[in-house]
Amino acid sequence: MDDKRHLGRDLALYSLARLVLAGLITGILIFFDIPVLVSLMIGLIVGFPLGLLLFRGLNARVTAGLAERGAGRDAERDRLRAELRGDQD
Repeated sequence: MDDKRHLGRDLALYSLARLVLAGLITGILIFFDIPVLVSLMIGLIVGFPLGLLLFRGLNARVTAGLAERGAGRDAERDRLRAELRGDQD
């Protein structure tokens, strides 16, 4: 239950952290006079996979929260299907 309440916050933090990392890499490359578009592409290509490694704990919390949310939806869908079939619990 605790993961459900913090899923939105964790997902927003994780997304923001990965974007900031890509922006940081892009900024560093621009500082060394690499063209903006090339810097942006390299920042995205390098920053997003690097974010998976650097923010592993936050990634695990987001993944667990999404899995819990999916399990809840599956259980609700199964309950509704059983109700439509007329099965009694």
